[in-house]
Amino acid sequence: MRDWSHLAGARVIRLNASLHANDYEFEVYKEYDLHPVFCEPYYPDEIIPYVEECDALFAVSVNLPTPVIESLKRCKVISRLGTGTDKIDVVTATKMGIVVTNVPYFCVQEQADHTMMLLLALERKLPRMMNSVATGTWNQAKRASGNSTYRLSERTLGLVGFGNSARETARRACGFGMRVLATRRNKKASSAEADALGVEMVELDRLLGESDYVSLHLPLDKETRHLIDAKALAKMKPNAYLINTSRGAIVDELALARALQEGVIAGAGIDTFELIDIFGEEKIPDHPFMALDNIIMTPHVAAMSVQAKEDVGRGGVENVVSVLSGHWPHPDNIVNHGVIPRFPLADYDPRLLAKKC
Repeated sequence: MRDWSHLAGARVIRLNASLHANDYEFEVYKEYDLHPVFCEPYYPDEIIPYVEECDALFAVSVNLPTPVIESLKRCKVISRLGTGTDKIDVVTATKMGIVVTNVPYFCVQEQADHTMMLLLALERKLPRMMNSVATGTWNQAKRASGNSTYRLSERTLGLVGFGNSARETARRACGFGMRVLATRRNKKASSAEADALGVEMVELDRLLGESDYVSLHLPLDKETRHLIDAKALAKMKPNAYLINTSRGAIVDELALARALQEGVIAGAGIDTFELIDIFGEEKIPDHPFMALDNIIMTPHVAAMSVQAKEDVGRGGVENVVSVLSGHWPHPDNIVNHGVIPRFPLADYDPRLLAKKC
């Protein structure tokens, strides 16, 4: 077996200890002789004392703003145990020579599955149907279902963004015989995959106007924050549904609540939130969504599965192992490609992480 003793003395911090590492993640740490310190500071001023002398930092879902990044005196790598890095000041990390990594493919299948689950639950009126059985009012529910439920093969799904999870969602939707539209920011990107799936690439306004279901598959940044606002919602069909398994702040939640109350759109399936901190203290949220009966909410679990947790655990750990061993991680896992690392790194070597020499 490979000798990983050079990693044993590295100071490695794993934030978000409340989001527990599973047995598999612990096995990967053991495999590479890593000994992370698990801690739960939440606010930036609480985080700094834990991380300022670390060599590597794992983050699940925690804010790492400028003051935290600037405190990292010797850190070589920040490993996001997930995909999105909107909570990390990547610009400052890049200036400081800290490599920022993620695991971009770990939950692609799961996010697509969850999107389709929300779509089906909304169209088939699942919460209302369940309640009708529990309250003995099924005849009324049957009438409502027959008058407002549509055959999927005659419906249109609009994908806002056409990255990995959107393409997997398109494959699933095509299996139901649905027409699929998509939009993307990079107009010069190849359309080969879209063409192969029968997906039509269109502008956002057309997608909003023609889709029966609008599903979001975008990262959160300055351009996408509140992309779906009151104006965008008003362009959707009155019997259309919005689905968000991406990032909460892509949607103006207060505008969405009003649109749902006023019948601007028929309903929504939401897995990620801007105004509900599902990583904070457990409590009943003070949010207008709570008073609505045409919304289905799940607590940011679209990425979850046994396999996804294993993939993100191994991928995130191996990003750190690569950098602490003097190598770049896999190119797909590097968030800040323009970074000049604090310590020179050799090219990515797929043989480095092999379990046996």
